[in-house]
Amino acid sequence: MNKIIFITDNFTPETNAPASRTHDHCREWVKKGAYVTVITSFPNFPEGKIHKGYKNTLKKTEIIDGIKVIRLWSFIRPNKGFILRVLDHISFAITAFIYLLFVKRKSYDAIIATSPQFFVGLTAMFISKLKTIPWFIEIRDLWPEGIILIKKDSLIYKFLEKIEFLYYHYSTGIITVTSSYKSNIINRFNIPEDKIAVVYNGSNNKLFKFTKKSISLTKKIGLQDKFIFGYAGTIGISHALDFILNCSKEIYNFNERIHFLFIGSGAEYQNLKSLIKIKGLTNVTLLPSVRKEEVPKYLSIFDCGLVNLKKYDGYLKVIPSKIFELAAMNKPILLGVQGESELILNRYHAGRCFEPENKIEFIKSCKKLFKDDLKQYEQGLFKLSQDFDRKILAHKMYEFIKQKI
Repeated sequence: MNKIIFITDNFTPETNAPASRTHDHCREWVKKGAYVTVITSFPNFPEGKIHKGYKNTLKKTEIIDGIKVIRLWSFIRPNKGFILRVLDHISFAITAFIYLLFVKRKSYDAIIATSPQFFVGLTAMFISKLKTIPWFIEIRDLWPEGIILIKKDSLIYKFLEKIEFLYYHYSTGIITVTSSYKSNIINRFNIPEDKIAVVYNGSNNKLFKFTKKSISLTKKIGLQDKFIFGYAGTIGISHALDFILNCSKEIYNFNERIHFLFIGSGAEYQNLKSLIKIKGLTNVTLLPSVRKEEVPKYLSIFDCGLVNLKKYDGYLKVIPSKIFELAAMNKPILLGVQGESELILNRYHAGRCFEPENKIEFIKSCKKLFKDDLKQYEQGLFKLSQDFDRKILAHKMYEFIKQKI
């Protein structure tokens, strides 16, 4: 098995978690001698604006780190709302299907589709049936369970759940990013345990590693002598950063040195910007997203990293990849995610946890981390980053696919 097609709506130069994970995995597979072709859309996440140097044309081919990247036209929209985003996902699934219809069967040994761009699974499944090729579904988010906007008793939910059933039963193998996802799939759909591999999210430890705080950057931003709780990533509705803003005045009254720094873009960016201005918050800074190569420099100025999600049962099974990148940078973590994420953080003693959207717990945890000797977390953070090195995890996923074929 050495010819792989990977279908993903997000890929480098986009910097979100799925783009980074897929790029890191495929790069490692190429090093092992695999020929990897990534089928993707033109980079636009999360604003829905095509990145500089690209146009939303019918097709463009490029080589990135030995990976053949085929970019196809899609109906591009910002990462917000529901209906237009679904149309975005469906359009890419259709163009990917049409393209693969004309690719010769001998050109690949396996095809992989990754969620939560849910409908690319249909592309892979239909191509698999038509051309008799093994196919795998990677579950990074459980759809439809993980969608806040859809009620579980709705027709849309039930329809999507039927598609989910088809994926699990007709795929050659399933890769999940958490043990909770694996248990959920086994219990709900009666899937054999050996059909599912858990390949956690992790960090690219060559890119994310301990770096001395960039003094020049803190001066540039105007945060000298501040104790920084930092967040870097997509700024969307699920991340509940407005909750952090609603707690910031109490934190300021406790100690003016504590500062919150948000770096990223997304559906809630403008809303956060407005809230900061309306509330007159002086201990919060909001910056737009930066290039992937610059992210470690910005993480270096954090004293603690913030990982936060809304209080929602569907997120009990989620493990944000930010945890692993912060660990690799040796940054203690303030975690507002329960379930498997909380268990991992406590097991490694890599920071402190609070109940999502619990103001009292959040403020208490902030105060404790501010007062803590942060060196106590160093050993746990190092061990966490080593155990979840993406290079190791990429090899695990590759071996699982080889075994199933």
